[in-house]
Amino acid sequence: MITSFTDLRVWQEGYGVVLSIHDACSRFPKEELYGLTSQLKRASASITSNIAEGFSSSSAKDNKHFWIITDGSCYEVKNQLIIAKDLQFITKLEYKELLHKANSTHKLLHGLLRPHNV
Repeated sequence: MITSFTDLRVWQEGYGVVLSIHDACSRFPKEELYGLTSQLKRASASITSNIAEGFSSSSAKDNKHFWIITDGSCYEVKNQLIIAKDLQFITKLEYKELLHKANSTHKLLHGLLRPHNV
């Protein structure tokens, strides 16, 4: 039974993305601390934060609003991972693993959005 946002599989997958992103960012160049490192950490945290906020909403319209924001955050993370790979801050293997996790979360999110015809 789902009693908390942490019970949602999409949140659990998203939280895995957050942890993996933070781990990868710890190896980014120091000069990226306030650049790509910060953007990637904030975008990944936005995924789980907006899932949680959507879960707490009292209306389907509000749920949809927060899940659409989450959708954008997923795309933002994917874009920033491409940049990190191309700048060689992460290896191609790390990129594939992180992208796989982000895609998994994104697919689960689309399962939530589907009933809302988004």
